[in-house]
Amino acid sequence: MSEAKQLDVTIMGREFRVACPPEEEVALMEAVAFVDRRMREIRDSGNVMGVDKIAIMAALNIAHEFMGTRIAGGFDVADFRRRIGHMQETIDEALKEQQQLF
Repeated sequence: MSEAKQLDVTIMGREFRVACPPEEEVALMEAVAFVDRRMREIRDSGNVMGVDKIAIMAALNIAHEFMGTRIAGGFDVADFRRRIGHMQETIDEALKEQQQLF
């Protein structure tokens, strides 16, 4: 496992520094964009005031959705999607090497 690097991310106009292994940087940035989008949607609805309350509501909504992805019998849709994503990355890398042959 490679050493974590420090990344500056922005969520709802606030900057945060987070540690992240280089191989997970793309996934982290997708998560940041997702959380930022969800928090902005809640803020724009006008029903919740204050960044702290917006963050809590976003966290609860995301947790509820995540828990809903688990199907009885232990099948985890989110884990399945992550695995497919990793497989796709591996395939893309292999195809890049093959393109050099032509």
